Amino acid sequence: MSRLLTVSPSPHISGFQSVNRMMYGVVVSLVPALLVSAYVFGMGAVIVTAIAIISCILTEAAIQKYFLGTEVSIRDGSAMVTGILLAFNLPSNIPWWMVVIGSIFAIGIGKMVYGGLGNNPFNPALAGRVFLLISFPVQMTSWPLPMQSPLIYTDAVTGATPLGILKETALMELPVSEALQQMPGHMQLFLGQMGGSLGEISAIALLTGFIWLLYKKIITWHIPVTIMATVAVFTGILWLADPVNNATPVFHLLTGGLILGSVYMATDLVTSPMTKKGMFLYSVCIGLITVIIRVFGSYPEGVSFAILIMNGFVPLINRYFKPKRFGEVKNG
Repeated sequence: MSRLLTVSPSPHISGFQSVNRMMYGVVVSLVPALLVSAYVFGMGAVIVTAIAIISCILTEAAIQKYFLGTEVSIRDGSAMVTGILLAFNLPSNIPWWMVVIGSIFAIGIGKMVYGGLGNNPFNPALAGRVFLLISFPVQMTSWPLPMQSPLIYTDAVTGATPLGILKETALMELPVSEALQQMPGHMQLFLGQMGGSLGEISAIALLTGFIWLLYKKIITWHIPVTIMATVAVFTGILWLADPVNNATPVFHLLTGGLILGSVYMATDLVTSPMTKKGMFLYSVCIGLITVIIRVFGSYPEGVSFAILIMNGFVPLINRYFKPKRFGEVKNG
């Protein structure tokens, strides 16, 4: 009895990985996307990201020290990751105080109210993003145009995102195919020459981070690939059925926060299923809900809502796809 078994909350990782190693690995993978956003949007991307990181770290430290009375654990990098991901879901011209409010909500309500890392049922960065979207819809949907952000970042020239233009065209009952002809081509979308939140604009930068995460074995391919494949299949069916009023699957894959959400939000170890079968069901549902919101809903984007909805179902998914216990024998 001298050796006791210590049970702790998720994430449970075996081998050489640790929470610190994983979190800072995620930070490294986000560097390409951050550099592209800084190049495209200028000082706004840097300012928003810095404010979000600092606010998240200070909020977590204050709650742990003054409210929970526990050891401050900001060195594990989780608050920094939340700050970067929250910033990546915001426009680069959003007022600084809104970034602070979103950060406080993401850490305080989205994470620490449940007990901290390993206990939160919802992705904190997405919780903060949706809170800001509901509270400040105008500022959260005013997207700076690429390459036109001045040094005074709040005065940036704004315009609609490709998904926003697509939704406006559909609501006006005009042919979507005509609107697509006036938008950037697939290669421009792939490289990041479009408006949007500062972390979603460059598919190539996000995919580079994805490859890094796979190489470091921080995440697996199952959730991101399944989400993107699901979106491609269902939007492909709609496009083949009516190419005049539906965008191509490639357009849906390269626009909005699909890649960002699939790679960095949906794969959160705390809020995603534990088994591969559970991951598959979880990912297919996220992809399907995203397509439904994008095509039939009032919002042009649906990734954030889809992931948060499925975060709520993860405990049920884990229960249904619970792995067989070692040595367990089925009755009958």
